[in-house]
Amino acid sequence: MPRDYVRLTEPLVRDGGKTGALRPATWDEAIARTASAFRAAGEAHGPRTFGVFSCSRSTNEMNFAAGKFSRVVLGSNNIDSCNRT
Repeated sequence: MPRDYVRLTEPLVRDGGKTGALRPATWDEAIARTASAFRAAGEAHGPRTFGVFSCSRSTNEMNFAAGKFSRVVLGSNNIDSCNRT
């Protein structure tokens, strides 16, 4: 059965807003643009803008890191996981 997807081998960024074309970028540029967009969203809407979802099949260490990232980096207590069901 043929596959109609292509595996990405490098990050892509969009120039010119939401309608601009995607172009290849360096990892440093992609991470900087993502961090900038997260920072802008947090400043515009507050830390409750963000939420993190973690999986109960992950290790305790990964779930701890997800919670720590949500609270310390994003400033949000919005963390959920599938282990509460």
